[in-house]
Parts: sequence; C-alpha cells; structure tokens
Amino acid sequence: MHTPESRPATTRFLRQLASIALAGAVTMIAAQPARAQGTAAASAKPAIDDPTIVAIFDAANTWDIEAARVALQKSRSKDVRSFAKMMAHDHKAVRQMGRDLAKKLKVTPTPPGKDFALYQAHLAAMKTLRATKRGPAFDKAYIDNEVAFHQAVIDAVTTTLLPATQNAELKQLETTVAPNFQAHLLAAKKLQGELVAVGSTR
Repeated sequence: MHTPESRPATTRFLRQLASIALAGAVTMIAAQPARAQGTAAASAKPAIDDPTIVAIFDAANTWDIEAARVALQKSRSKDVRSFAKMMAHDHKAVRQMGRDLAKKLKVTPTPPGKDFALYQAHLAAMKTLRATKRGPAFDKAYIDNEVAFHQAVIDAVTTTLLPATQNAELKQLETTVAPNFQAHLLAAKKLQGELVAVGSTR
C-alpha cells in the first residue's frame, strides 16, 4: 500500500509527466536568444525542437535507471529485482543509442534545468521510493511508479515528441525504441497485477 506521503507524490508525478512537452517547450523558449527578434519570428518556430527532445530522451532513460537502482538496493522480491535489472540494462542501452546519435548529428542536447517540472517530479518520486520501507509496500510503490512512468512517456512521445521531431534519424530512433517502452509497460502491468494478487492472499 502507498503511505500517505506516497499518494500526493505519485499524483504530482503523473501530472508532471503529462506536462512533459509543455515544460520542455517553456524551457527552450526561455533559453532562445532569438526570442528578442520578435513575437512573429518566435511563433514560426516549433514549440519544441530536436535538442530539447534529445535531452528529454536522455533524461527519461536516466531517471528510470535511477529508480531501478533503488529497487535493486531495497527489494527482496525475485520478480521485482529481475524487472529492475531489465530496466537498468535496457534503458542504459537506449540512452547510449540516443547519445551516439546526438554525437553523430553534432546535436548538443539542451538539458532541462533544476526547475524543470519533470525533473522535480522525478525527485519527488525518488524521495517516495527511498522513504518507503522494504517489503511489499516498496515493491508496489516501485512497480506502480514504473507503470505510470512508462505510460506517460509513451503518451508524450506519441502525441508530442515524435510529431515535433525534425531530424529523420532522430525520428527513426524514437520509432525504433517505442516497442521497447511498450514491452516494459506490459511487463510492469503484469507484475503489478501479480503483486496485487499476492497481497490479497496475505
């Protein structure tokens, strides 16, 4: 079960994930020197550009790796640990693919700052995971977070990031890794159901 502290943190996490595109756009627009050229010129630009998308792609993978590391430190469940190992392995590989492509294209990612909404949401989620005691409560908190995280990222990529991507190779990378995120979501939901079933028999 979630602790009273975990519920508002999880709610904030979901809301902030849903605002990924908006937050990224705000960050980029604030950083653009060309903003001084006038409103008309600014409005002609995409709401979110490739350097921002590369940075979000990298950060999303990094944040799930960090969550997996906490799970490997705290969980005693064989199934949860196996899932966390898969997350750490797969997201490291996908993150490296993004970094290799950025280097090839000579794209300098525009990293979100510390005030970036999604970053703050990640900090809140990590705080909840670290504060939750070992055992069934932690396992449920971690897997619930994984379901929410992967669903939100898939939604953001599908509805905002992929349509806004300009570079063909970056778009291809997003399309290529999409099935991996879907597979992770399905695996997380399956484990989520199993944990609920186990909890109901206690």
